[in-house]
Amino acid sequence: MQTEKEDEDDAAPEEYVALCDFTGSGSDQLSFSRADKVLVHAKPSSEWWWAELQAVRGYVPASYLHQGGAEEEEDTSLDDPWQDEEYFGSYGMLVYAVEASSMAEYTKQLVKQNGCEDIVTVLQGRAEELELPEQVDVLVSEWMGNCLLFEFMVESVLSARDRWLREGGVIWPSSAALTLVPCQADSYYTEKMAFWERLYGLDFTPLQPLAQQEFFSKPKFSHLIEPGDCLAAPCDVVCLNMYTLQITDLEEIKGQFHFCVEKSGVFHGFTAWFTVHFKSLETGGATVELNTGPTSEPTHWKQTLFMLDRPVSVYAGDSISGTILLRRNPTWRRHMTVTLNWNINNSTEETDDCQVATKTFPMWR
Repeated sequence: MQTEKEDEDDAAPEEYVALCDFTGSGSDQLSFSRADKVLVHAKPSSEWWWAELQAVRGYVPASYLHQGGAEEEEDTSLDDPWQDEEYFGSYGMLVYAVEASSMAEYTKQLVKQNGCEDIVTVLQGRAEELELPEQVDVLVSEWMGNCLLFEFMVESVLSARDRWLREGGVIWPSSAALTLVPCQADSYYTEKMAFWERLYGLDFTPLQPLAQQEFFSKPKFSHLIEPGDCLAAPCDVVCLNMYTLQITDLEEIKGQFHFCVEKSGVFHGFTAWFTVHFKSLETGGATVELNTGPTSEPTHWKQTLFMLDRPVSVYAGDSISGTILLRRNPTWRRHMTVTLNWNINNSTEETDDCQVATKTFPMWR
């Protein structure tokens, strides 16, 4: 009688092409580079597949692979109407009013009903395609997403800036910063991992690696970190000037960080949020700030949590330093990956350890 594993091995593997680089975070994950041809033997879940590259096997993130040859891969990088329909359609509801969605029609009705037709002109369409009779003095857009750039609405803003903003005009927000902090996340870790240790008095620990892949391989959106769970002072890792930022800059944005651990605790991961600033229209006027961090009033963005595969004990005086890389997905252009590289330097006299690690998180494909 054949086992399930033997059945998987007997099945003919499917060839996929890697969309971008992936570095495995454990011995059971397979690393590969963009354009590598990967053989998929089994698809145990929608997110992680069992695959082979150069006679080495391991789990790979399904979202990093595309079925077809290199020529077909290039074709998929062209504009995908479904992506826009899915994205703009998600804003076609009350509370949100985005010109490219059907909500524009309701906006026109509201403008008319409130007697503002001579003040406000509503245009439905993509910012990249709109035609205006003149240039504008102020460009306003709420383009920010989780971890600042997710969904990449900012590209439309930059396109509108280059086409329609008058010289000397103002952009709101005028600048933006992505902030990072090493943190504890004990309740979330307990809920998703420790839960399996002695469930109903039985040992379910063999399920922990699967739970880790399920819950920790992607960032946790809508996270609310308590200020007391920050292990160090937050650090701005990416700063964007909306007057000089170029669309080509969005492909890869890299930042650095160095944290000095302020109190002993358990290092579960990194939490990220963003801050944007609104330049005053008056010379010398005060700049207004919107901060989505834990010490400010909560927003619908909340914060984004990136969990390590395994928690690490850290002590006051330790340092955590490294880099963050935001890389736009080459095919699913509203998605991206976040790669964190870090090392922990122990400050105790007994040891001079330096722990080095890296992990890549897809958001979402």
